[in-house]
Amino acid sequence: MQTELGDQYSVSTIRWRDNLYLQSTALVPAPRIFTKPLPSNSMESILSAHEIGEGLPVLIIHGWQMEGRAEEVDFEPIFNKTPGLRRIYVDLPGMGATPANNVKDLDDIYLGLVQFIDSRLGNSRFLVVGSSCGGYLARAIAQKYIEQVDGLLLRVPLIEPKDSVRDLDAFKPLVANEQLMSNISAEDKAHLGNVLVQTPPYVKALKAKCEEVYLPAEKAADNKVLDPIRADPHRYQLSFSLDDQNAKFFAPTLVVCGRQDESVGYRDSLRLLELYPRSTYVVLDRGTHGLPIDETGLFEALVRDWITRVGEWRVHSER
Repeated sequence: MQTELGDQYSVSTIRWRDNLYLQSTALVPAPRIFTKPLPSNSMESILSAHEIGEGLPVLIIHGWQMEGRAEEVDFEPIFNKTPGLRRIYVDLPGMGATPANNVKDLDDIYLGLVQFIDSRLGNSRFLVVGSSCGGYLARAIAQKYIEQVDGLLLRVPLIEPKDSVRDLDAFKPLVANEQLMSNISAEDKAHLGNVLVQTPPYVKALKAKCEEVYLPAEKAADNKVLDPIRADPHRYQLSFSLDDQNAKFFAPTLVVCGRQDESVGYRDSLRLLELYPRSTYVVLDRGTHGLPIDETGLFEALVRDWITRVGEWRVHSER
């Protein structure tokens, strides 16, 4: 989650069509194509997006019950050092400043992203960044726009939407400090959840991120619409596969997982190594689902390396 930065949000209006027929742009065999009516209502549906900078578009997709500003906190200190990047921090339906507009499942949210891309980016080449559930959606976007996407960055990506099949480890603090934790209020404990590194600096950094990023985003989310989706394993997944071995993504990719991630783990994402042949795959020790918390140098180095690889790809690829 992220604190609100100085620039103001710009709102892009996207019309929900009665029916949307998806067409694969891939030159390789495409995954199963589906048609589905978009949510019906008499009002125009909108996706709110905050744009910073000019140049190559970078579409940045946040996680479940989060918002675009949540991504800004971690990515802007990196991206703002690299000229020529047009960062687009989108708010998904029912999150941030975007109304839910009666979305019923992740397919509806994905189709909203598709219409946003078609309206805002057209045939432009662009990069995609996604965190958690946003990583799941980012993979779908990279798969659909495979001839336009020049790079993919996945931070703690959701791989298995169904909670029951995720390969997770039981929580155990790396640094335990019972005295420190006993002095934390019950309210703060509820907000912080399991604290992996129980030291004063880490707890301070985690609390700051919760207060500045997570809690405001969760408060802004339309949980009356989102909670039923999240609770239903059939609605909290896309209706098409992202694991088609015949539709590999060859542009530079970065996958960053947390070794101690209690939400999505890291072992499920190992399959991405075969699907993304140009991927750097990293599992960070001290890494939770909210990484980075108190250490940003390594994360920044990985992202900057990805940007360098993308630049090389764009110059030398045969597109």
